[in-house]
Amino acid sequence: MNKAAVLSVRDLSKSFGNHEVLKKIDLDVAKGEVICVLGSSGSGKSTLLRCINHLETPTGGQIRFHGNPVQKHAKALSDYRAQVGMVFQSFNLFNNMTVLDNCMSGTRNVLNLSKEEAKKRAIEQLKAVGMAPYIHAKPAQLSGGQKQRVAIARGLCMEPEILLFDEPTSALDPEMVQGVLTVMKDLAKSGLTMIIVT
Repeated sequence: MNKAAVLSVRDLSKSFGNHEVLKKIDLDVAKGEVICVLGSSGSGKSTLLRCINHLETPTGGQIRFHGNPVQKHAKALSDYRAQVGMVFQSFNLFNNMTVLDNCMSGTRNVLNLSKEEAKKRAIEQLKAVGMAPYIHAKPAQLSGGQKQRVAIARGLCMEPEILLFDEPTSALDPEMVQGVLTVMKDLAKSGLTMIIVT
């Protein structure tokens, strides 16, 4: 294992029945690094991210965060996911909540921030991705590119050490892609550690 790695993956495997999707994957991620995983549709890229975030349970192998194995009980996983955030291809915003409430939910429920602190952090991150004018909108009122920028802001509100991006532009119309890519480039320049599958 690379001692400088924030995240290390060793011999990671994942099977669905007899179908082996991931086979003995090794990966080290250093602080501030941006890693892109490229591959064809169905090659296991999203499954890799979901295993790293423990939304899927790996069939074999080990994931270490700062040298320590990721524990699988609920509290430890919740703490880990607060540090290793994920931006989903399909946004996964709560349609019954405003943009602001979507961005406050994790910090209130997982980090136990006060309402005032959660709101302040959410507005800061929404400003950073150009979505501050839409804080009272519901997701149904937004374009795909706007939803994705809200999803990125929501992930950033947790102040994660690593942010995982699951094909962040694949569900967007071509004219929406550039805005999301600009946000991601700015995040990379800021030193955020990122793993992107595309």
